[in-house]
Amino acid sequence: MRIHHLNCGSHCPVGGRFYDSAATGLSANICTHCLLIELADSLVLVDTGYGLQDVSSIPERRLSHLWPLVLNPRLREADTAIRQVEALGYSARDVRNIVLTHLDFDHAGGLEDFPGAKVHLLAAEHDAARQLPRGFVGNQRYRPLQWDAVRDWRSYTPDGEAWFGFEAVRQLEGLPPEILLIPLRGHTLGHAGVAVSTSDGWLLNAGDAYLHHSELLAKGGMPPGLALYERIMTTDLPAARHNLERLRQLQQAHSGEIEIFCSHDTGELTALKQRG
Repeated sequence: MRIHHLNCGSHCPVGGRFYDSAATGLSANICTHCLLIELADSLVLVDTGYGLQDVSSIPERRLSHLWPLVLNPRLREADTAIRQVEALGYSARDVRNIVLTHLDFDHAGGLEDFPGAKVHLLAAEHDAARQLPRGFVGNQRYRPLQWDAVRDWRSYTPDGEAWFGFEAVRQLEGLPPEILLIPLRGHTLGHAGVAVSTSDGWLLNAGDAYLHHSELLAKGGMPPGLALYERIMTTDLPAARHNLERLRQLQQAHSGEIEIFCSHDTGELTALKQRG
C-alpha cells in the first residue's frame, strides 16, 4: 500500500491571518486534503475535492453563489483529483473506490470524474444530503449536481468492533480491512473520519471534525474567520464538541501510533507530503 497526500482545491479568502494563521499576505491558503491509496490492483480516493465540472468556466450551476464569494476557491484543473491521478500514470478507471468523509461541495465535487467507482459513506450522510427541505446551510453545502450521476453508492451504519474506543465500520465492501470509516458526527449528521493502517502506524483523516491544528492541540490560536465558518457549517454542535474532545484524547494517548490530520490545514498537508 502506498499513500499520496493531495491538495484537490485551495481556498484563498481575502483576510489573510483572519482565516489562516500562516498567511503572510492578504489572502489565506486553505487546502482540501485528500488521499490517494495505491492497492495491489486498484486505487482508492478518500474525498475528491473539486472536480472538472467545478473548475469549468461557468461553475455556478454546481457551486452555490455565496460560499465561492466567501472562500475564494482557486479552481485549477491541475488540482482536480482526476488530473493528479493521471499525472501519476493512472486513469479514472483505476479508481474503483472512493471513501467520503462527507458530501460537502469541496469534498464531493470530483465524484463524477470517476464514473466506475463505488462511493462509500455513512448512511446518515447520504440521507442528510438527499433530504428536503435542507435549509439555507444545507443548500449551500450539498450540491446534488456534483453527485446525482453516481450510481454505485455503498452506505453503512456504524457497527462492529471499536477502533481505539470509537465506533467503526470495519468492512467496506470490496476494500481491505486496513481502511475503516469512523463516525464523527457534528460538522454534518453523517460526517466520518477515515482510518488507514500503514506499515508506520495508523493515519486518521478526520475530515472537517476540526479545521485547524490548534483545535486538536487545545492551545488556542484558531483564526477567528475560520472559527466563524466552522460554527456556521456545524450541524450538531454538541456532537462536534464531543468528538473533538475525543480526538484530542486520542492524540494525547496514542500520538505514537496514530497520525491525525484534517481536510483544511495546509501545514498538516505540507508536513505529511514532506515525509513521503
